[in-house]
Amino acid sequence: MGKEYTLGRQERLKSHKLIEQLFNGGKGFSVSPFRVYYLLDKTAAAGIAAGDGSKTAPSVQCGFGVSSRQFKKAVDRNRVKRVTREAWRLQKQVLETRMEAGTERLAVFLIYTGKELPAFNTVKEKLAVILNKLIAVIDETGTHHP
Repeated sequence: MGKEYTLGRQERLKSHKLIEQLFNGGKGFSVSPFRVYYLLDKTAAAGIAAGDGSKTAPSVQCGFGVSSRQFKKAVDRNRVKRVTREAWRLQKQVLETRMEAGTERLAVFLIYTGKELPAFNTVKEKLAVILNKLIAVIDETGTHHP
């Protein structure tokens, strides 16, 4: 299996500072049952840290969340996050190849807002829609080189 199908430590959105910027100054949209927040700009490039001091930070970082109001049991919340991370891991290459040519960084946070435990295929289909919308947003900005 190639490196492209991994979701390593550096690719996860964990910086409290960047997450705060994302929710305060980022944009968002909904694709039921997800709420998507994203931040795309050059200032995000400075905010995304390389983590353990390796060569460069990834061009896309993603975080995942599930409401404890909808899912009282941590087991259920963790399952939803695990399924979402797996679907993201398998499909993120389309977005990453689009981002590689530019200097911008993309920070994405996915929040699951549904009320039931999702099936993997449902999550995978919805994430494909989300990735296509994010690619459309990147193309709209016009600052990115294809």
